[in-house]
Amino acid sequence: MSDTPESSAKVLCIKGEFTIFTACEIKNRLLDLIAHNENQEIEIDLSDVTEIDTTGLQLMIMAKKQATCENKTLRFSRHSDPVLDLLDLCDLAGFFGDPVLIRSRQQG
Repeated sequence: MSDTPESSAKVLCIKGEFTIFTACEIKNRLLDLIAHNENQEIEIDLSDVTEIDTTGLQLMIMAKKQATCENKTLRFSRHSDPVLDLLDLCDLAGFFGDPVLIRSRQQG
């Protein structure tokens, strides 16, 4: 977790799997960050997520809702390809309201 120089947001980077196998650890980190962060802005960097399943997606939804309940702004950034694929599959990019890079699909 670190402060970004250009903003006052606290940043948490999730690396590797964001799946049922890592859910407990990541959930605890997310809830701790939201509860104990004095900043009103929190950023979750997803650029190093190599795999995500519906459990990871549920944790993203839970974190967004928990931050809202605590009057904090939580945004997800730098979505990796696996995250973008799941958000696209579930049609949930709009729910999070975070800017995502729109990728062109290859015609085949």
